[in-house]
Amino acid sequence: MHTWFITGSSRGFGREVALEALRRGDRVVATARSTDALTDLARTAGVDDDQVLALALDVTDAEQVATVVARAEEAFGGIDVLFNNAGIGYFAAVEESQEAEYRRMMEINVFGLAGVTNAVLPGMRDRRTGTVVNVSSVGGMRSFPAVGWYNASKFAVEGLSEALAQEVAPLGVRVVIVEPGPFATDWAGSSAAEVTPEDEIADYAATAGAQRRTFRQGAGAEPGDPARAAAAIVAVAHEDTPPLRLPLGAIAYDGIREKLDMVRDDIAAREYLSRGADETSTGDAA
Repeated sequence: MHTWFITGSSRGFGREVALEALRRGDRVVATARSTDALTDLARTAGVDDDQVLALALDVTDAEQVATVVARAEEAFGGIDVLFNNAGIGYFAAVEESQEAEYRRMMEINVFGLAGVTNAVLPGMRDRRTGTVVNVSSVGGMRSFPAVGWYNASKFAVEGLSEALAQEVAPLGVRVVIVEPGPFATDWAGSSAAEVTPEDEIADYAATAGAQRRTFRQGAGAEPGDPARAAAAIVAVAHEDTPPLRLPLGAIAYDGIREKLDMVRDDIAAREYLSRGADETSTGDAA
């Protein structure tokens, strides 16, 4: 039996992972800004109420994070799996983006994730076991018009998670980066803000503007099934040697492979310039 600590449990991947973990026999500390949507988790999963602890949590409130993590550890004796799921989106070309909006997104997607992780890690280090599962995105490996700042937040999650994985591996703690493609999680619906009409720039209508409309029009009809994704996430979290990366959905899997090929092709054409920049290089970079 594992004890999960899940952020952003009110909907999307957070809720589905909570339900899947409960059905598997695990215990869940389900957190969200409001606990109103968490009261039915045990009933929906068909488990006893004592398997679930629902707590209000704003991941950007450091004092609340410390209090809630301590309460979770006291209630269940420790946290085995941290599922950092809380996050938001924002649709706008980079030049159109409003600073208040992208700073808020960074606070939630990056600094909130880091703060919760740092609050949970001491317990995992003491027990020399644990798994940190961070939700990134296919957009954490490749960028798209209209979501440059969202990409930036998820690229940050990727980099932070890679470094963390190397730091905690000798301590018995594992890190998994979940990289979903498009899923019907309301990511492109009401949870995401977008550029205001007065801030739109006509020159970006065919790129960022078109992509933004595509995201919005496809909201709720994405090919990914959140319940299937949750089953994969919970299964991997139970593995003794989980992967560092878990792409979810064909679009994410294929998209990440395409990005790796594009990078290889892009840098190969000027390998001589890249290698020639070393002081010890014998090649002529001119």
